[in-house]
Amino acid sequence: MSSPAGWYPDPGGQRGAFRYWNGSTWSAQLSSSASAPPPSTGLGQPSSNAPQFGQYGYQPGMGYAPQPAKKRNTGLWIGIAVGVLVIALIAYGVFRLASQGGLNGGGGNAGGNSTTNPCPVNTASMAPIQHTNDGRVHGGLLSYPMLGSPWGPPQPDTRVPFGRDVREQVVTVEASYAPGNSWVASVLVGELAAGDGFFSPQEGSEIVVKCLIGAFYGNAQVGREDKVSKATTVGGKDAWLVETHLTFDIKNLKTKGETAIVLIVATSTDASSLFYASIPDTSPQFMQPARDAMAALTVGN
Repeated sequence: MSSPAGWYPDPGGQRGAFRYWNGSTWSAQLSSSASAPPPSTGLGQPSSNAPQFGQYGYQPGMGYAPQPAKKRNTGLWIGIAVGVLVIALIAYGVFRLASQGGLNGGGGNAGGNSTTNPCPVNTASMAPIQHTNDGRVHGGLLSYPMLGSPWGPPQPDTRVPFGRDVREQVVTVEASYAPGNSWVASVLVGELAAGDGFFSPQEGSEIVVKCLIGAFYGNAQVGREDKVSKATTVGGKDAWLVETHLTFDIKNLKTKGETAIVLIVATSTDASSLFYASIPDTSPQFMQPARDAMAALTVGN
């Protein structure tokens, strides 16, 4: 049974801050008062005079039911304690998810060189989204023209820990470099499942890049060099683009580096969509098709 709408102690754990629960999702805005009127702008960006939410990947369905805010000081401390417990439970669940394997590794142990794994939990039980059959590859509220051979046909992918409704095209670069593992060039679109949509596109891009480093490269140490990090727009929607070069050394894998392109688009007031491409250094011929797909992105279902 869902908790009633109202202001509750911020589940991100910020002292003295309250976040509005509308019965199904959390607001972007924070308030210093539990008696403030409901936010008028819904799940948009945080207001400039509000404290900034600092804990990524919070999902209300992870065992936390918000409790009404107390006017006494003891209620605030109870709320803070619950928030800390929720974050610990989420971290444990994320670790269990990430340990199931990465996107390129196809089933290896996750880890990378991150001391904490920020990947939010994938909502595998989400009902399928019906998209227009128009020869484009749809995921979330983004689509791009289908890439031709040697790219494979679009396939759903449930391994992406930060996304849902994901559709992906890949080209195998190194087949069976380890038992059950192949390395690929990939392009995908999907809905970003983190944070109930109340992060900015820039914050979302950092969530995804950290998740890539922490989950997609087994136990290899991963070097990162950002080439592009900038605001942009897609279909009139605010977006943030990150292009970074990652280096690694994985046993039996000839590929030692690749370019990752991450584009987060605020496709609606309460959700963001994701374009992601990974192009190994050993296959630079696949970079231009990936860039062409990104340039041709449109917003819609």
